[in-house]
This record gives sequence, C-alpha cells and structure tokens, in this order.
Amino acid sequence: MRLAFIDWLIIAAFFAISLAIGLAVYRRASSSMSEFFLSGRHMPWWLLGVSMVATTFAADTPALVADIVRNNGVAGN
Repeated sequence: MRLAFIDWLIIAAFFAISLAIGLAVYRRASSSMSEFFLSGRHMPWWLLGVSMVATTFAADTPALVADIVRNNGVAGN
C-alpha cells in the first residue's frame, strides 16, 4: 500500500502539531515545581474529577476492591 502526498501531509501535520503542543506544555510545566505537579493550582473541578475517575481504571483496582470487600465486607469498601 502506497500513501498519497495528502496522506503524508496529514501525518506530518499531526506530528508537527503534537510536537508544538508538547513543547508548549513542557515550557509551562518546567517553570516551577508547583506548575509541574499541581498545574499551578488552576485546574477546573471537572478535569480533576475526570482524572480521579480515570485513576480507578488501573488493572489492579478491581483486585484491590475485591480484596477489601472480602476482608471487610461491602460496608468496608
């Protein structure tokens, strides 16, 4: 399968935009330790909530919750 010129152009644009976003975020996050770890304490509540929910989708979380329920019952969860 051969890619047309427009395909290569779209791929190059994707990588260029990704690199530009990465460099912009790198410059902002490397300005201070608070900016890196806490996003300068300027994150909206909904983004923090999405981050917390996404954290619970790790591979070990269902096993941990099952273990807590086994040891402490449903009320201990």
